[in-house]
Amino acid sequence: MDESDFIPLSALQHYDFCPRQCAFIHLEQVWMENAHTAEGRVMHETAHSGNSRTRDGVRIVTDLPLSSRLLGVSGMADVVEFHREGNVWTPFPVEYKKGAPKNHAEADAVQVCAQAICLEEMLGVKLTEAAIYYGAQHHRREIALDAALRDKTVAIARATHELFASGRTPPPEKCPHCKSCSLVEICMPDLLEGAKAAKRANRYLQSLWNPADTAEEAP
Repeated sequence: MDESDFIPLSALQHYDFCPRQCAFIHLEQVWMENAHTAEGRVMHETAHSGNSRTRDGVRIVTDLPLSSRLLGVSGMADVVEFHREGNVWTPFPVEYKKGAPKNHAEADAVQVCAQAICLEEMLGVKLTEAAIYYGAQHHRREIALDAALRDKTVAIARATHELFASGRTPPPEKCPHCKSCSLVEICMPDLLEGAKAAKRANRYLQSLWNPADTAEEAP
């Protein structure tokens, strides 16, 4: 894929979390800060200090530019650790998240897998693991870069490109993770659920008066 068609690497995580959120952020340029995003921003600013250092024999690099023609993405890595094995330094991407693992934590795994694919293309290496650091738990979750996760990451990248090409924001769809989204007040999924409920109630009331007519309607 030509570099002019690349999309932000972070869009893959946003799409897997919610295609509508992804469209709001990347197509409509809409963003709202809440306590969760503010804490996350501070954590990322710390991670993206631009300072590289060596600790316990591991070279730690921040703000590392990434890109992948396979995925058609570009972005910046929070942290990439380089572990030395003889004369070879093997990269190990680490994505930083403010909170704890969410119900939809696979979106985080897709993001760090995309970073790993970028590093593989750029450095000509093959990676087997990456990690996500969750600040709320001070816990580092190891991610196996297996075939299933790689296939999902490629599929999410393709779907995200299709969303960008369409230029359309998908309709709202109420999900359990809506409550953790900073854009929930703009998205207003409850209004859609309310409209659906009202429509069902209206059909039921009509059925009381004209059961023959409503029986032919699609559910």
